[in-house]
Amino acid sequence: MLAVKLRLDGLTVAAVSQRTGLSAPTVSAAWKAFREGGWAAVPVRPRGRLKGQANVLDATVQQLLWDALYAGPAADQPGWSSASLAAYLGDEHGIELTQRAIEHWWESEGLKHEPWPLDALAKQRSQRGRWYGQSVAPLFAKLKQAEQRWQGGVRKVVHPHRLVYQLYLHGPRGRLWMRCYQHPPMASDYLTAMRALSSKGPVALVFHGAWFSASPEVTAWLAQQTMFWLVQVPADSGVAS
Repeated sequence: MLAVKLRLDGLTVAAVSQRTGLSAPTVSAAWKAFREGGWAAVPVRPRGRLKGQANVLDATVQQLLWDALYAGPAADQPGWSSASLAAYLGDEHGIELTQRAIEHWWESEGLKHEPWPLDALAKQRSQRGRWYGQSVAPLFAKLKQAEQRWQGGVRKVVHPHRLVYQLYLHGPRGRLWMRCYQHPPMASDYLTAMRALSSKGPVALVFHGAWFSASPEVTAWLAQQTMFWLVQVPADSGVAS
């Protein structure tokens, strides 16, 4: 009921989802039901936690999350965000899970990664500060919009039960996107993510953990790009430490 009332007040589906803790598909379904049949058609569910909302997710939900992370998102997305995972579970499996619940699960599995405070390097008189001032700051000054500035990297996640190599990306407002693999990512894996980013317009990506000059496939693709800029973090810079 509250979701529909908020939509009537003019809030977007995303805003209602954040306000109520309901997934975007659930909000959309309630709004559609109201428009087609009035208040009587709006499904009212019992109060309390919904399946998948608990701090510890059941084994079935966790396996669905892992399966999605390993399979990868739609081709036009650079990775999975907590919002896109929540929408996927709702649309494909009928499981209501908030973004916060997914982010708690990420943290418990060692998948949560925080963005580096790159802007803070501008004031540092150090190797890291010089690298930022020479390689990153001029590019970021040219690409002023937040959605044009990305950072990311690759790492092996220490996990007790599975092999996890994670390609992580931070976009606007530090939002985390990721893809996971059971083997070190290959050139095609990196290119899939880069192509998804480049499809959104001019983009700069500051990347740590892979040296793409060793890949003819990646270097050939980068050489053809006029609106995608890659800045690699030097291994000895300490930026990602």
